[in-house]
Amino acid sequence: MNEKFALIIEDDEDIATISSEALKAGGFQTEIIYDGTIAQRRLTEVCPDVVILDLNLPHVDGNQLLTQIRADARLEKTRVLVVTADAGMADMLDCEADLVLLKPVSFVHLSTMAQRMSMNEE
Repeated sequence: MNEKFALIIEDDEDIATISSEALKAGGFQTEIIYDGTIAQRRLTEVCPDVVILDLNLPHVDGNQLLTQIRADARLEKTRVLVVTADAGMADMLDCEADLVLLKPVSFVHLSTMAQRMSMNEE
């Protein structure tokens, strides 16, 4: 079984670390990106199985990144989990993201989601 790859795009270091550890516990290899511009470039280079996406990022916001992901045919199977504290924005993006989670998100919740996604893709 190949290890799944998750890209975590989150500017809060603590949340990014918790997300990374939870996804690792769920069987994913992870990479963390703290800046929207870097994420924008990296998404042209890799094809992650899952993207954990914060909306409020420096330089390029999560909405733009979500649009980029959905417009890229290489990433059509990439599952996007938007993590935000903005409930209004969460409602607006519900149809574009595979899942929208409101902060704070627990380690257990993310780990369980990662395990489910791993099982669904096998």
